[in-house]
Amino acid sequence: MSESQGPDLDFPFLLPRTTAETALLSPGLPGSAPPVGGPLVGLDAQNVSAWFGDHKVLQRVSLNMEPGTVTALIGPSGCGKSTFLRILNRMHEMIKGASLAGEVLLAGSDIYDPKYRPTDVRRKIGMVFQKPNPFPAMSIYENVASGLKLAGIKAGNKDAVVESSLRRAGLWNEVARRLRTPGGALSGGQQQRLCIARALAVKPDVLLMDEPCSALDPTSTRRIEDTIGELQSQVTIVIVTHNMQQAQRVSQKCAFFLAEENTPGHIVESGPTTELFDNPVDPRTADYVHGRFG
Repeated sequence: MSESQGPDLDFPFLLPRTTAETALLSPGLPGSAPPVGGPLVGLDAQNVSAWFGDHKVLQRVSLNMEPGTVTALIGPSGCGKSTFLRILNRMHEMIKGASLAGEVLLAGSDIYDPKYRPTDVRRKIGMVFQKPNPFPAMSIYENVASGLKLAGIKAGNKDAVVESSLRRAGLWNEVARRLRTPGGALSGGQQQRLCIARALAVKPDVLLMDEPCSALDPTSTRRIEDTIGELQSQVTIVIVTHNMQQAQRVSQKCAFFLAEENTPGHIVESGPTTELFDNPVDPRTADYVHGRFG
C-alpha cells in the first residue's frame, strides 16, 4: 500500500478492523507447516507512516530486515518502535482509528495487498509480546499445539511438532516430564519461552519480539537471549528493546528511532549493530547509546 503523492499531511488510507482474537494466531502457511531449514525470508519496510486518528506517530520509516538476522529497534519510549513492530504483522489496524501508508514487503510481496488476509499474514509473521501470555487453562502441550489448531494446520505427528517447538525455544529439557501440567504454572521466563514455542510451532518466516525480557530476571533474560541466538539461523527476528547491552548481545543490525518535540517518530540511523554503537554517524545516536538521554 503506497503513500499517495502530495504534501506530508495527505489523508492516509483507513485500515479495516479485525477481531482481537486474531492477534493470538501463530504464523505459518495455511494448511500445512513448511519444514525447518527452508530458505530464510526477510522484511522490507518502505516509507511507512502511521496515524492514530489525526495524530501522526511515524514518519516515512524505511528499514530492511535481512533474512536470518536479528534486527534490534532501539530508542526512547514513545518514539514509535512498538507501533512499527505491530505494523509489520498487521496488528496496527486492530486499533480503532489507526491508519498507515507505505509498504511492508515479505519476500517481495506487500503484506497489505488486498489479496492477503491479515490472519494469513500473522501466520507468516509471528509476535511475542512484552508480557508472557500463555493460555492459562491449557497444558504446556496444548499451548504449543494451539498454534496449529488456530492456524488450521494439520500436523501428521503433533507430538513431534510440540517437542521440536519446545526444543527450539530452549524449554524441552525443563518441561518434558510435565507436558500435561498448566502452562500458567511455569515461571515468567518459562512462560515466555512457551509463547515462543507456540509461535514457532507453525514455522514462521519472521518472529517479532516486543521487549520480551522486560519483565524477567537476569537468569531468565539470559536464557531468552540464548534462545534468540539459536533461532537466528532458522528465522528472521525483529526485537524491540530498551536494554542497550541486550541490543549489542543479540542483534546484528540496529535501528535507532527518535521523536523530538512532538514530531512523529522516525529512524535517525540504522546499520550494523557494532557500527551503530562504536562509530555512529549522528551525534544523537551516540548520545542515546551511551546513556546521555533516554
